[in-house]
Amino acid sequence: MKKQINVRAVAVSAVMGAVGFVLMLLEFPLPFLIPPFIKLDFSEIPAIIAAFALGPFYGVLVCLIKNLLHLFATTSAGVGELSNFLLGAVFTAVAGIYYNRHRNRRGALIGAVAGSFLMAAVSVVTNYFVVYPAYTVLYGMPMNAIIDMYKALLPASDNLIKSLLIFNLPFTFAKGIIDSAVCFAVYKRLSPVLKRFSKK
Repeated sequence: MKKQINVRAVAVSAVMGAVGFVLMLLEFPLPFLIPPFIKLDFSEIPAIIAAFALGPFYGVLVCLIKNLLHLFATTSAGVGELSNFLLGAVFTAVAGIYYNRHRNRRGALIGAVAGSFLMAAVSVVTNYFVVYPAYTVLYGMPMNAIIDMYKALLPASDNLIKSLLIFNLPFTFAKGIIDSAVCFAVYKRLSPVLKRFSKK
């Protein structure tokens, strides 16, 4: 490795991961916009803050820690946590890498939007090939029953890929944008504290 891992930054990431875990527990549905089994949480906020303040590696580490902690409260046999980690890792890595190369407000904005878009795109792939098929096995719910929940909101969403593109993709993108907006609102106050505690 060209650059050693900063042990103090890892410790800060652990604390941020614990905060992310608590935020995961505060998830809530948006039943009029998307099927109620899909819930909104703000657990990527600590991860994106860490990615901007400490670097993309530590943002991904926060995503890993919060999902490892959430395994003790899982209701999905780890499938939901795996999906959450993969999407959060894409979001924070892309945003953090871009911001690391363009360290200004415009760089943060572009990185956050790009990370949100790629997270949304990856969510379609992971949900189609991994998450939803796994849920049909875990909960014994036929895929048609899942699609019917989407059709109740919009009859045109009559198959899984349409449902994911119409509902999940914009929902996940919006989630990334909301998380980024909160990050921008608090970053100036939190960043100096995180950097100070993470210095060797």
